[in-house]
Amino acid sequence: MLVGAVQTDDNKLAKYHFFVRKLHSFLGVFPISIFLIEHLITNSLATISPRMFNTAVSYMQSIPYLAAIEILFIALPLTLHALYGLYIVYVAENNTFRYPYLRNWMFYLQRGSALVTLVFILIHVWHLRVAHSLYGLDINFLSVQNQMADPLWLTFYIIGLLTTTFHFANGLWNFSVSWGIVVGEHAQNFLWKLCMLFFIFSSILGIAAIRAFIQ
Repeated sequence: MLVGAVQTDDNKLAKYHFFVRKLHSFLGVFPISIFLIEHLITNSLATISPRMFNTAVSYMQSIPYLAAIEILFIALPLTLHALYGLYIVYVAENNTFRYPYLRNWMFYLQRGSALVTLVFILIHVWHLRVAHSLYGLDINFLSVQNQMADPLWLTFYIIGLLTTTFHFANGLWNFSVSWGIVVGEHAQNFLWKLCMLFFIFSSILGIAAIRAFIQ
């Protein structure tokens, strides 16, 4: 009886971890991906003109019930995704030197980029959303330009951009494989290349926006 009870508990625990892993993977893509892509597109408008960037930011800030939307569809999913991600970082072992396979290195970089991305998002949200609201400051082209004039902030945003886009692109591959959307070695390798192309493209888009602010 004791053995049967232990096996039942183990099965429940395995199902629980399976569900949490799936939820963690899902939240990394939906709806967080929409938030990331919206940011990249909005910031890229700065390469066209400051006026277009300001118009887009003003439109986003005028959305009804924006605070509730940000909490329910951005902050909450991001928090759940980050908490389990920190657990994975804590329990996972680093064996890249014993098994120097590409996917093993990608898993290692995914954990490392997760930590940097989390710090970047927390500071970014605090500075541009919380602090600006507390002091009644507007978010516009000039305010971002003034921030980018500081070399420390500029470096911070470049590093944050690269780690965030990589973490999302590599996580998109993990999501597609773990959910059984892409099956087979050739298909998975092809998808990984597409994801890395997305990482390169989105990074170039972000760097171009940063360059527009510092010119």
